[in-house]
Amino acid sequence: MGLQSALTTALTGLQAAETSIDVVGNNVANSSTVGFKESEAVFATQFLQTISIGGAPNPNSGGTNPRQIGLGVKVAAINPNFSQGTIEISSNPLDVAIQGDGFLIVQSGTGRLYTRNGQLQLNANNEVVTATGQRVLGYGVDDEFNLTTDNLEPLVIPLGQERVAQATKNALFTGVLNPAVDEGSQPEIVQSVILGDNSIEPPDDTDFTITDVDSSPVPSPASAVEGAAGVGGPTSGTYSYRVAFLDDNDNVSTYSSAFTVTNSTDATIDISSLPDADNIQWTKRVLYRTEADGSDYYQVGVINDADTTTTFADTMDDATLVAQDALETSVIEPGSYSYYVTFYNSAGSGTETRPTSKIGPVSITESTGGRVRLDLSDIPAPADANYNKLRIYRSNEDGIDFRRVAELDAPGSGSFVDSYVDTMSGTEHATQDEINLDGPPPSPSTRLVDILTREGDSYSSPFVPGQLSFAGQKDGVTLSTKYLDITEDTTLGNLMSFVDDALGLSAVSDIDSTNPFPSNPPDSPTAGVTITADGRLEVVSNYGEENAISIPLTAFKVVPEGKTANQTIPLGFNSSQTADGPGTSTEFIVYDSLGLPLSIRVTTVLEEKTGNSTTYRWYATTSQNEPLDGVSTVVGDGVLVFDQNGDLDENTSATINIDRTLTASESPLVIDLDYSSVKSLGEVDALGNNISSLNVTSQDGFPPGVLTDFLISEDGLIQGQFSNGTQRIVGQLMMARFANNSGLAQVGDSQFAVGVNSGEPIFGKPGEDGIGTLTAGAVELSNSDIGQNLIELILASTQYRGGARVISASQDLLDELLALRR
Repeated sequence: MGLQSALTTALTGLQAAETSIDVVGNNVANSSTVGFKESEAVFATQFLQTISIGGAPNPNSGGTNPRQIGLGVKVAAINPNFSQGTIEISSNPLDVAIQGDGFLIVQSGTGRLYTRNGQLQLNANNEVVTATGQRVLGYGVDDEFNLTTDNLEPLVIPLGQERVAQATKNALFTGVLNPAVDEGSQPEIVQSVILGDNSIEPPDDTDFTITDVDSSPVPSPASAVEGAAGVGGPTSGTYSYRVAFLDDNDNVSTYSSAFTVTNSTDATIDISSLPDADNIQWTKRVLYRTEADGSDYYQVGVINDADTTTTFADTMDDATLVAQDALETSVIEPGSYSYYVTFYNSAGSGTETRPTSKIGPVSITESTGGRVRLDLSDIPAPADANYNKLRIYRSNEDGIDFRRVAELDAPGSGSFVDSYVDTMSGTEHATQDEINLDGPPPSPSTRLVDILTREGDSYSSPFVPGQLSFAGQKDGVTLSTKYLDITEDTTLGNLMSFVDDALGLSAVSDIDSTNPFPSNPPDSPTAGVTITADGRLEVVSNYGEENAISIPLTAFKVVPEGKTANQTIPLGFNSSQTADGPGTSTEFIVYDSLGLPLSIRVTTVLEEKTGNSTTYRWYATTSQNEPLDGVSTVVGDGVLVFDQNGDLDENTSATINIDRTLTASESPLVIDLDYSSVKSLGEVDALGNNISSLNVTSQDGFPPGVLTDFLISEDGLIQGQFSNGTQRIVGQLMMARFANNSGLAQVGDSQFAVGVNSGEPIFGKPGEDGIGTLTAGAVELSNSDIGQNLIELILASTQYRGGARVISASQDLLDELLALRR
């Protein structure tokens, strides 16, 4: 059996050498394979032939050792060597080299596998895959770029597809606010033309009649003679008479020249040749007489024109005469006169309507003057019964200065008379109340379609249903156009709020009550839009020259319903007070969560200065503010208090809030304003003028950008780089480690599967829980040692040749045995 065992024993040596050569050959073959781990063949003795187990020492013998003959060698193990490979820089930013223990996790058709080959790339779906196409697993991100750590999933880096914007959260200011300028003590105030309320109906003057009494023949003097004596009458003396006409309301016309008679006895006086009125407006004749040798005239009789008589017998004594109505001798001086008529509420609000159209003119040409009769019979009763009075206004002789000459009961009231004769002289006229041609002022509840404006004698309704646009100015800069839909129910109050919002007026401070808006002087109006007593829209700005507002003639335009062309609404705003307090302003761009740019304007004004501090107030506005109600552009204000060194000592409410209710972005957009780098120093220009400046040097928002690049950190975070300069996490590479790496089963493509002796995988981020870190843009080279492998190859080949010699020697011996028969 000896030679036979020698052959089989030598054969196991050959097989072992072959295995060693196979392992070495594989190591050498993968010396350039990234992430490859070389292996080592480990041998052990195979069976043994025991000839003797030996003997223990005894008195007769010192003991013998066992006698055993080995029956060959076997491969006990082929162990991978997981020592660190050399790190080499690559040209692919997606390549990763593992430094330390651990494996990348990949997805295969049969489950999860593990690899240290970090040569990664993107497929057509922007998924991260290995060089052999397996998807690399890790943590993905949600829509907000937060890691989703519930499950491992294929990593995606959507280059050129993913877009992101960043909302501004912070803005840094620099600049100088000069403490040597004047404080802001008064705001800018602008006022419109006077507006009227057309909902209060004026008198209808369609059929109005005006007559100059003197345009009809002046009553001619009659004749007077002494009559029969002894029958009672005027006493002896000289008497003067005048005759005039009366209308149905006993209004007296211009009277005749005087005619006289001397009565020597207690007799009647006979009047003859009394004139007839040739105008249907005058229905009676009235006779006036003086006392004996007197100068004041009193009524002595009335003759109806229906009575055709031309004579009259005066039997009235003087005592009875002076108790009669005296002749009103006042007349209007020669000239050209026009009239207006209004309704007046004397019992309630004291409101007076706008007047009728101008009535007249009528001329008085007589050198002695005359009177004017107004026929009121065709004026309808007021629509509102509270307007119980009718007022009549007359111009002066030049037709310009209109003043009230009468206040009568209005049509529909119990004491209304349908005519009036104006006798007021110019002297008395000059002392009467002037007319308000604009009519009653509107209130905030007045509908816009009822608003009137006046130009001379013409009235117009500037507001009609449609779309109103408005673009005011602040510090000479035209603001963004704002729009208001006008309906039949839109009120002046709606317009006032709209203008207030569009101009960015702050009536109430956004900061705490300890820093309210100033009121200097105490009666200074609050910023906003109001109606003056005479019906003007008054707009008051915030303090500071930078906040001074103006409203150009073309600021208001309307596109009427059913039309496309706009028309200007000329409200004629003019400045009634100029703002003071030089400051500075700046405009800068911020971004909302959708990356939409928003232009913010910040203005400043010196509010207060003391021996210890300087206080500036800032205002922030933006036309892109989208509140739930209205179109307000105000987004914040605050106070900056500087100490004696010009450093910021206090900064209240350094935050602005921009509403975005009409845009699908986060609302409100809250931005912190950092004024810490702003100083309060006395800077001057080349001419010695005090100057201030304010600028935004940085803000952290960005417009929309596309994913253009990425970086992989050593802890496996994949940081996306966007074209707008922002960075977002787009994924997290995860790794696994095992208790016994050598127990893993190699499955090809540089991949390992969990083996029965590897232990379960322990997942974690690179750098945690004993897992190695990653180096991006690099690969881990094979850890094969070519020199060592060549030596092992020599040893294996020597072992192989030695085994072959044993077989050859055994063969020779067997040949000798076979030759013994011969």
